[in-house]
Amino acid sequence: MNNRPDRELSPAELQAFGAELDALRRRTLGDLSEADARYIRRVRGAVRLCCWSGRALLMFGWFPPTWLLGSLLLGLGKILENMELGHNVMHGQYDWMNDPEFAGRQYEWDIVGPADFWRHTHNHVHHSYTNVLGMDDDVGYGVVRLFPEQRWKPFYRWQPLWVTIQALLFQYAVAIQHLRLDQLLKGRIGQDEVRPLARRFGAKLARQWGKDYLAFPLLALLLGANALAVLAGNLLANLLRNLWTFLVIFCGHFTEQAAVFAPAVLQGETRGHWYLRQLRGSSNLSGGPLLHILTGNLSHQIEHHLFPDLPARRYAELAREVRQIAARYGQHYNCGSLWAQFGTVLRRIWIYRLPAAGRA
Repeated sequence: MNNRPDRELSPAELQAFGAELDALRRRTLGDLSEADARYIRRVRGAVRLCCWSGRALLMFGWFPPTWLLGSLLLGLGKILENMELGHNVMHGQYDWMNDPEFAGRQYEWDIVGPADFWRHTHNHVHHSYTNVLGMDDDVGYGVVRLFPEQRWKPFYRWQPLWVTIQALLFQYAVAIQHLRLDQLLKGRIGQDEVRPLARRFGAKLARQWGKDYLAFPLLALLLGANALAVLAGNLLANLLRNLWTFLVIFCGHFTEQAAVFAPAVLQGETRGHWYLRQLRGSSNLSGGPLLHILTGNLSHQIEHHLFPDLPARRYAELAREVRQIAARYGQHYNCGSLWAQFGTVLRRIWIYRLPAAGRA
């Protein structure tokens, strides 16, 4: 069960709680400047440098130092693009720059899922209904039982296996989420709804596979390099990005002290209630600047859920004030090291695979 030492707030306290967080958001919006713009441009530059340096090194073939370094650099570039650049830009965090390259509604990222899919399933559905059972599809992604409040199903017995496959193929799991295949199998939507989405997914998949697994290996052949070494390096880079993204996402949402909510919580939900739900349903990761950059600052998942449209580079400074506000209102601020938080996620995966661990 959820084990959070939170104090229940009166209507007046909830209103004041929401007002304090609204004021913090307004102050931060008013403080955005060229320094924020320079930061995201530097991130874009780092992504390009890592990716192209990695791809160049892979052209040296299987020579261990260059192949491994090339794969790692390409993987690092993909992680930065996915987490700190693409995810944050698509939230509209840099729309105020009026730069088409950083426009949230136009950005297309370097994974198999179309950006428009993500903008709906993540920006709209997940951030509107964070951790609300039956509303937020991110709670277990339909294949994992992580809370006793989730109704048990027989295939959950094997969820350690499902989670492993999901982690290895995380970009595909995120992409097909928008297809709503579970609703199709249950007869709640028709093939006519799914077919155009499947075509868009197929087109994006073809572009990504064509780039990573066809174009660059063919370029290696033309240059007299080892195409298989290039292909393997791209596979490893994508695998590293998948595993890292999975780790960050699960540690931000499904730790021991993260809460889930019944749909009834949405009835008459005020701004203060919404902020409280984000705080109670999120988990932060403690660490240094490198960890925060590599996670796209989703190591500050609490602040991201509270302020998804503020530049993520501001979350570290916001976290100090959010923690103080939470303490004033008797709310637990869930923060721990990456491996401590992941340990509680693994424990949930193992325990809640069985019906005896919760309501059947």
